[in-house]
Amino acid sequence: MYLATERLRLGRFTGGDVELLLELDSDLEVMRFLTGQATPRDEVEDVVLPEILKVYAEHPQLGTFKAEDADGFVGWFGIQPTADPRTVGVGYRLQRTAWGKGYATEGTRALIAHAFAELGMERVEADTMAVNHRSRAVMRRSGLRFEKVYHEHFDDPLPGTEFGEVLYAVDRATWEAGAHE
Repeated sequence: MYLATERLRLGRFTGGDVELLLELDSDLEVMRFLTGQATPRDEVEDVVLPEILKVYAEHPQLGTFKAEDADGFVGWFGIQPTADPRTVGVGYRLQRTAWGKGYATEGTRALIAHAFAELGMERVEADTMAVNHRSRAVMRRSGLRFEKVYHEHFDDPLPGTEFGEVLYAVDRATWEAGAHE
């Protein structure tokens, strides 16, 4: 197990977890602010899962972690390397049945605390589409602070892309001062 919260257990995915990822990425509402479409099986098998396993190999303390509650799989939480070795990015993807239960905030807070207390990071950041108000609320509740809006070019933009992406972050000093509570 990588990390546990009051209600969640986070652990590594294995090569046998294709069906879990496929089920999660097949829900169009889950994928609404990501790709807007289901992830094809061959992409999960040949790209998504191998990338997850590669991060474990290259960054043993980081990665995308399977999230389970008392009833089983609810999605994943990620704590990813960035260009700055003192900064990690956090994120999550949850099944719709897990929405509205506080899991996103609970898991994200745990990852942020882990990044500072156990991994010695200096900064944690997260991003989403500006129009993804539910994820933005999770970021705020998790202790991340709005930093900026930025625009990226997409060949096949999703509705709302014209409003940009948003970056939220918190640094170690702010976290340790308790400003995240």
